[in-house]
Amino acid sequence: MNEDKAARYQRLKRYIAAGSVIWTVAILVGLLWSGASVWLRQSAELVAHGRDATRAAREAPPLVVVALYVVILVLVTETATLPLSLYSGFILERRYGLSTQRLGGWFIDQVKSLAIGLVLATTAAMTVYSLIRRFPNNWWLPAGLLFAVVIVGLTRLAPVLLLPLFYSVRPLGRDSLRARLVALARRAGADVLGAYEWGMGSKTRKAHAALAGLGATRRILVSDTMLADYSEDEIEVVLAHELAHHVHGDIWKGIGFESLLFVAGCYAASRALAALAPVFGLRGVDDVAGVPLLMLAAGAVSFVTLPVAHAMSRSFERRADTFALELTRNPGAFTSAMRRLAMQNLAEERPSKLVEWLFYSHPPFRDRIAAADAWRSQSPPVAS
Repeated sequence: MNEDKAARYQRLKRYIAAGSVIWTVAILVGLLWSGASVWLRQSAELVAHGRDATRAAREAPPLVVVALYVVILVLVTETATLPLSLYSGFILERRYGLSTQRLGGWFIDQVKSLAIGLVLATTAAMTVYSLIRRFPNNWWLPAGLLFAVVIVGLTRLAPVLLLPLFYSVRPLGRDSLRARLVALARRAGADVLGAYEWGMGSKTRKAHAALAGLGATRRILVSDTMLADYSEDEIEVVLAHELAHHVHGDIWKGIGFESLLFVAGCYAASRALAALAPVFGLRGVDDVAGVPLLMLAAGAVSFVTLPVAHAMSRSFERRADTFALELTRNPGAFTSAMRRLAMQNLAEERPSKLVEWLFYSHPPFRDRIAAADAWRSQSPPVAS
């Protein structure tokens, strides 16, 4: 693998991700500090009720104003961050030979993502501000708990409703492989709806496999880019790793952790709104012009806990690797699959410990291969 190329690619992706966060924070702070957020709320009130500003402020339907404000805010922030998104998601991917998508197709996907984001954001904001009006001091608890339920729903429905909007998904055409993967899932104790081909090749050269959904929607997904170049043994051991997350309950643990973060984020937002609403000229905690402040406070909670989330995820991934080795008894296929994925997806071979701590949700592939070698040396004879 061309390690220098992968290291440069991953470093640029990190720089852009960090820059995007800093730029978004600057936009939100600027909207609050300059009074532009209040002006956006006033504009939403005028649209909701008409040209009479005084009457609009008094009579505009609150949830309509919330929805209009959020739409305007999302459009402003998405437009402002579009250059970074374009560079990271399209230009950089093309430069490093990972993208197969044309610019028009990329923009279409962005429009789809924006439409979904607008629906989710407006629904979330209307829910939060309804709770703020009903429970001005303790709205954060029901809001956080409600978002936890939403996470479960989205995890369950994403492979059915969202994934087909961006990728073709069809039953896996290779009968022997489909039967083998479904049998592997049963052996692991994870019931699945079936095995499907995930059409990623029209957009990227990266390869992936996943076990998506919960309960009745849980299904095996293998990208066409993986089907084209990987052996059945390699695909099986990659899927065995994904099965481990369901067998060990990692999905539910992740949902539980995210739910706690939502509750903590909503609490931080409630404190920030109560303390700083007058500073930024807000009418009160229920003023929708405070959305940027709410986002900053909740986002700060997620940001400071990110290393903890990554550490938890890496521990899950290491245990899933061990599970895959024990289930398939094929460390040779595991090692070759890791090397293929690292090369194909431009994974960094030797990130620094600081980079790993801050950015990596998976152990570096070199560590995963070393762990497989250690497992092989300590285990009875296995398949080659």
